[in-house]
Amino acid sequence: MSELRAEILVVGGGLGGVAAALGALRAGRSVLLTEQYAWLGGQLTSQAVPPDEHSWVEQFGVTASYRALRDGIRAYYRRHYPLVAQARAARHLNPGGGHVSRLCHEPRVAVAVIEEMLAPYRSSGLLRVLTGCVPVSAATDGDRVTAVTLRADDGAEITVTASYVLDATETGDLLPLTGAEFVTGAESRAQTGEPSASDTADPANMQAFSVCFAIDHVDGDHTIDRPSGYHRWRSYQPSFWGGPLLGWRTPNPRTLEITTRAFTPNPEDEPWRVEADQRANPGDGNLWTFRRIAARRNFRPGFYPSDICLVNWPMIDYFEEPLIGSADPAAVESAARELSFAALYWLQTEAPRPDGGVGWPGLRLRGDVTGGADGLAMAPYIRESRRIRAEYTIVEQDLSLAVRGDKGAVSHADSIGVGMYRIDLHPSTGGDNYIDVSSCPFEVPLGALIPQRMENLLPAGKNIGTTHITNGSHRLHPVEWNVGEVAGLLADFCLTRGTNPRAVRNIPHLLTDFQDRLGAEGIEVHWPDVSGY
Repeated sequence: MSELRAEILVVGGGLGGVAAALGALRAGRSVLLTEQYAWLGGQLTSQAVPPDEHSWVEQFGVTASYRALRDGIRAYYRRHYPLVAQARAARHLNPGGGHVSRLCHEPRVAVAVIEEMLAPYRSSGLLRVLTGCVPVSAATDGDRVTAVTLRADDGAEITVTASYVLDATETGDLLPLTGAEFVTGAESRAQTGEPSASDTADPANMQAFSVCFAIDHVDGDHTIDRPSGYHRWRSYQPSFWGGPLLGWRTPNPRTLEITTRAFTPNPEDEPWRVEADQRANPGDGNLWTFRRIAARRNFRPGFYPSDICLVNWPMIDYFEEPLIGSADPAAVESAARELSFAALYWLQTEAPRPDGGVGWPGLRLRGDVTGGADGLAMAPYIRESRRIRAEYTIVEQDLSLAVRGDKGAVSHADSIGVGMYRIDLHPSTGGDNYIDVSSCPFEVPLGALIPQRMENLLPAGKNIGTTHITNGSHRLHPVEWNVGEVAGLLADFCLTRGTNPRAVRNIPHLLTDFQDRLGAEGIEVHWPDVSGY
């Protein structure tokens, strides 16, 4: 066993963890950043999910460093890829021409840009990154975390001591290890007063997770071996689905009406003209272009033999059992991976085609794009984490358009960031259908980052003080980055001032100074008037 020391330990190298590290590093702090997978970036890279963002992302509503990440991705394409003139001239280049995001791109590009952002601090010695590591235990002294022990892929154990410990894991792994108070799953309406909450609390009722994968469509037969569990998944039909899970008919997430989606590989569209604005069009009518991450017509003819499409579709949502709290999480993830392979095999062999035939044997699994050893994404796409019991818990009434109306979301005196996304919950392990609630542009309160008891443990991702319901609007890329960045800056602020996070929230002059610091770092804590947009 080896021992390491840093001023700030960030466990989890997803978007929140990377942002937390960058925030602390800019302040000159020594940081140790750990990650389970080979790629940093979490849902943007190892999970392979293009950024889910609000409609004003190109103008405002994200932190300066998140904007630098987005700008860096576009600059990387312009420097290294043979873009056609129309794509190169597009101010807001969307390499994949996907409809889910204004910046659909390949995961490896985001990996490269994240590494570029961190490179100066690696060279200076302020940052040390450990990949292939997961936390396995923690030591505490009263309300403080004194050390965290990590286990590497080779079985070696490393104990890290730090003044501040930030939990940026995808599932809030440090919370049970440190004894921090936390919640999982769904609260009841009696507990939260939320209109969309269930009558009964269920800690095991969590959103589906998914194992995504990338495909293209080229000549030849690229059909994979029939998965061993294919028959089970081919006949599986959830009660609320409107047909088999492996099919084109699914509930509309917003209306729950059963709709039929289309799938047309390699359309002859002009991807540089795509307007990815989900206010106007959710964009999921044609699943090929919905999360397309490389549009061949954006590049020199022949450079890509096909578009590349990221499959993060309803049919691969795994909601049979929760990953969090499972006695054998590896087996749960394995079952989700089997479902993804079953979906691919169905697409290749049985999926109805518009011409009346079945199956596209030319669909080719692009594991080289997603980096997973089995051809799928390295990591499962996690939508819901353990969540701290916080000084302030964000509830549906804070941001629901139906509740707040023209008043807009609740304004928080301790705001540390902004976000905007519908309350978007996928089917859950408790048997719930989609839950979709229109929301107002909202502020993120500092109180949601402050554990009720722990003094030097901070959440830096999806594990902040939300409910099962409001997690659905706070779990996406820009908010996760904002939360992580603020956690890193808060740790530095407390070390510099000789104070603690709870005091920063509750002592007015400290809160003012901290919010001023956030403004100087390019973090927006209030929305402009968006009524004219």
